[in-house]
Amino acid sequence: MTLIRRLFLTLALAPALLGSALGASAVVAADLPEVTAADRVMGRADAPVTVVEYASFTCSHCADWQTEVLPTFKARFIDTGRVRLVFRNLPTRPAEISMTAAGIAHCAAPDHFFAVAESFFKGQPALFAGGSTWFQDAIAVSGRTRPEIEACFRDPATNAALQAEVAGAAAAGVEGTPTFFVNGRKTADHTLVTLTAAIDAAASGR
Repeated sequence: MTLIRRLFLTLALAPALLGSALGASAVVAADLPEVTAADRVMGRADAPVTVVEYASFTCSHCADWQTEVLPTFKARFIDTGRVRLVFRNLPTRPAEISMTAAGIAHCAAPDHFFAVAESFFKGQPALFAGGSTWFQDAIAVSGRTRPEIEACFRDPATNAALQAEVAGAAAAGVEGTPTFFVNGRKTADHTLVTLTAAIDAAASGR
């Protein structure tokens, strides 16, 4: 059995829960879960502005943001201590692939999470072209061995953590990926211009 099948069969994230998050337009008032120690965070813990990103490793728009916007965003806001970026995974179709990727990222060593995310996003074109090393490439930079990743998949806490992320997206009214919140307020889009305006407003208390 292939790695993807074994991991996916171990990580049985409920399809109904996944569907409820992507169809969350009925949620009127956003109820964004608070940032906790379980979150994967880039930037200083005491940054005055918190940006929460809901994304999927199989989402092409998310990959575009990662490769085209994040470098400038990081240099301008994260590296200067103005913003902390919180990444939360909301798996999208094809579910078997995105949920397995979410599990690998979750099971990576915490300080290797964003290296895994970068591997997945940069490897998307090869994956969609039929490449077969997408998961292995991510595991190689995860700070864990393949047996350790597989053992993490078998831990019920992994499934519970990913389900909590999906449920949190639904509660926050997330309708698609990527979706961004700046100090709890959903942005109109994910362009650098919109995010900059929202961050400036949050920093000034507006």
